[in-house]
Amino acid sequence: MRTHRRTHRRSVRVEFLLPDEAASAGRARRLTSDFLARSRHRMTRVDAGHIDDATLIVSELVANATRHGHSACRLRLQVSDEHVTVEVYDDSPGRPRTRSLTAESESGRGLAMVRCLAQRFDVAPVSGGGKRVRAVLAI
Repeated sequence: MRTHRRTHRRSVRVEFLLPDEAASAGRARRLTSDFLARSRHRMTRVDAGHIDDATLIVSELVANATRHGHSACRLRLQVSDEHVTVEVYDDSPGRPRTRSLTAESESGRGLAMVRCLAQRFDVAPVSGGGKRVRAVLAI
């Protein structure tokens, strides 16, 4: 007779609604940093470097959602033993694009940075309209 051991993956999740304004990116950074620092005490340790990476990812995705999505956005953070998952939802059906960069470019680097930092990155439509942009960071 075989017994199956079920591995329980611990995770903690939080969600925030952010208004359609430029200050939302800064607020999202603070909320992310605070959440991940508190999560350290309950679960797998999220080190300072990973907190910085996750905070940068959140900042870029929320800034894009408010700037290009022209709507409030929802930020969902989840920490497990192995990953930090960042999801940003907005009302725009338009997919984010990575632009060609030149030495003179003053913007457009954010999505490229997110793709470099994240282990996985995807964009999916949401039923009822809008989209979810997800980045998964290995810890």
